[in-house]
Amino acid sequence: MVSGSNTFGEFDLIKTLFAPLSAEAEGAFSLTDDAAVFSPAPGMDVVLTKDAMVEGVHYLGGNDPFDIARKLLRVNISDIAAMCAIPKGYLLAITLTEAATESWLRRFADGLKSDQLKYGITLLGGDTVSSPGPMVLSLTMLGEAPKGSVLRRNGAHPGDLICVSGTLGDAALGLLSSLGRLEVFDSDKEFLEGRYVLPQPRNLLGPALKGVANSCLDVSDGLLADIGHLCVQSNTGALIERAKIPLSDAARRVIQSNSSFWQNIVSGGDDYELVFTIPDTQRSQLIEIEEKTGVMITVVGKMTEEEGVHLIDEDGSKIPVATKGWTHR
Repeated sequence: MVSGSNTFGEFDLIKTLFAPLSAEAEGAFSLTDDAAVFSPAPGMDVVLTKDAMVEGVHYLGGNDPFDIARKLLRVNISDIAAMCAIPKGYLLAITLTEAATESWLRRFADGLKSDQLKYGITLLGGDTVSSPGPMVLSLTMLGEAPKGSVLRRNGAHPGDLICVSGTLGDAALGLLSSLGRLEVFDSDKEFLEGRYVLPQPRNLLGPALKGVANSCLDVSDGLLADIGHLCVQSNTGALIERAKIPLSDAARRVIQSNSSFWQNIVSGGDDYELVFTIPDTQRSQLIEIEEKTGVMITVVGKMTEEEGVHLIDEDGSKIPVATKGWTHR
């Protein structure tokens, strides 16, 4: 049995809930074999990424499994987008606990199906095991990009503009609200917690950056921490102007009531927006990309020769921060 609290055996679970999710992939063989076959289109590179989510760390136990499944897919799609690639299919491994009842599993599978249709992807294979807890969900995403075209972290230069998509800090504030550590208006609560529970990967923006951006990654660990990753790989530093960081109306109201929450905005993580660099000569291209993708882009700073990532005020003075983002150890 996969879990003692449902009527599914492992093969029943695969046949009933997961095999139908692989129907569009000939090489998945309806999940009846030990492995799948994935053939990229001619002239394309295969791009792979893997992210895992742990109950109580990356999602809350009371979250709807429909949304948990979609978040698991979307954080991986975000990584594919950051490489200027298009997602195609995925492998899924899940360690299920007693909480994974039959109704939970059906809801989880429905979430996968919903986003498969939304993003044009399919299940290729995976594994299911039981565990005393916590529940762990691991997904490997496969994508495609024209040969030699992937956008990496190591192409930025001093003087390049630092750009971000969407708004930042919503997910971090949403988590605080979910945990009862932040009081906000009901409408803001729904919005902020929704941004934490269900990120919006910039799958259209990533491929649109080809030929314009020279480095990119998605914001998962926190804005300052992730820009730091770009700096390390590109041997540069960065100055980020706090006043230019794009905020939602809900996040702006939080900051207006208590400015100390700026720390969560710049280091909270879970935004899954893209941060990328472009030469200053490419600035005019941003408007065209915004119109093409429907995604807001904001220039928030500049890469520098001096090492280190610094948050600065409107007068150019450096703003101290307690931590720059999530660390995995």
